[in-house]
Amino acid sequence: MAITPAIALTIAGSDSGGGAGIQADLKTFAFHGVHGTSAITCITAQNTIGVTDVVALNSAMVTAQIEAVVKDIGVQAVKTGMLLNEKIMAAVLTAAAIGRLPNWVLDPVMVSRTGVQLIDDGAIAFLQKQLIPLAQILTPNRYEAEILSGLEITDLATMEQAAQKIHQLGCGAVLVKGGAMTGTLQGVDVWFDGERLEILKTECIQTPHTHGTGCTLSAAIAARLALGDPPFQAVNKAKTYVTEALKHSLAIGQGTGPVGHFYPILP
Repeated sequence: MAITPAIALTIAGSDSGGGAGIQADLKTFAFHGVHGTSAITCITAQNTIGVTDVVALNSAMVTAQIEAVVKDIGVQAVKTGMLLNEKIMAAVLTAAAIGRLPNWVLDPVMVSRTGVQLIDDGAIAFLQKQLIPLAQILTPNRYEAEILSGLEITDLATMEQAAQKIHQLGCGAVLVKGGAMTGTLQGVDVWFDGERLEILKTECIQTPHTHGTGCTLSAAIAARLALGDPPFQAVNKAKTYVTEALKHSLAIGQGTGPVGHFYPILP
């Protein structure tokens, strides 16, 4: 008997190493029983050691992919990751403005977890002013939260202040991620939705193989939203999933391996 599953769309870059980006998102959607669709923004040549080349798709092709999915299949939630440049961001903005991106989880992908800026200042400004106000949930890491809030984040108090300040940009809720924090704050996240300020803690997993953690978290949140979970519950379930995936991370390649998206069936 045929079934009609929940549908989620990821708008992000392709990771040839299979640990992050579109590949991580689709694995995460599948784990949650959600049918994954995609709009690829750029193609990267990368592995566990690093990225050696990036080619952006033109914005018209990004739009065409989004329209092909939403007009025929329809989606219950959307996650955006690496958007790379202002033209691609403008294409996403157009889709969002006409209601094509329900339950939008925006992973800003501006600065890596190690502090390396990934997009130029113009694209950061566009994302901040044009895209963030339309997102339901924003998931910045420590360094992205510093840029968006204008605050230096050094402890739990400044994480909380940053979440509240970023929320003023207009998004529905902010999850400031603590993966780049140190000591007891590593992996501790801060949630703020305009009313509720919460500290979210899960078991801290010590592993060198963390590639794709941010992509996986935002995709898991989108999957839970597509299944009908309220935003705060979706975030908590997504954090639990990522924690388990980190426990079963993959020691592949010569560098930083990815999390184990399908940990229940791994040998």
